[in-house]
Amino acid sequence: MGGKVFHLFKIGSFPLNASVAIFTLPIIFSINDVITEVYGKERARSVVRSGLLIVALIFLTDLLFTSLPPSKFFMKKEIAYDSIFGTSARIAFASLSAFAISDFLDIYLFSIIREKYGKKALWFRNNLSNIISQLVDTVVFIFIAFYVIDKPFAANFSTLLGIIIPYWLIKCFMSVIETPFVYLGVNWLKKDK
Repeated sequence: MGGKVFHLFKIGSFPLNASVAIFTLPIIFSINDVITEVYGKERARSVVRSGLLIVALIFLTDLLFTSLPPSKFFMKKEIAYDSIFGTSARIAFASLSAFAISDFLDIYLFSIIREKYGKKALWFRNNLSNIISQLVDTVVFIFIAFYVIDKPFAANFSTLLGIIIPYWLIKCFMSVIETPFVYLGVNWLKKDK
């Protein structure tokens, strides 16, 4: 999903773009916060490690399958297959890297803020930890996934910043509108506890 980028709008001559994956990723951060709130940071870290394992397995299978020779029957489709899954391997690696750094950071920040403020202000803990973690996630992911090696840094920087800014702002907006669902999730899990 990360490879599908669409144009949002321009500010002057500066284009702002976003990936379609932007609409699902903020949910993961809110889920982390719900799990951390109800079950603690060790359980949340365990969930993140499970997610990392899944993404790592997808990444490794993408690499393996694109390196296998095609059968004669599918030879004409090999270029398309390698293009799609080769790109998804890079995006999976970018996702794995960004996910590893930012999700553990989110859990850490949420826990630190909770230690300082106690159980009050869940909305504040949720949004502050998400906003910071999602900035880190966005920057790491975008640079790894979309940096074009054969272009100068200035050309890359302009393009990537045009993705990073709206991507992060949309994630922040989604984090804020997901806040009631964080409360619902916490209440739901506490009932089952």
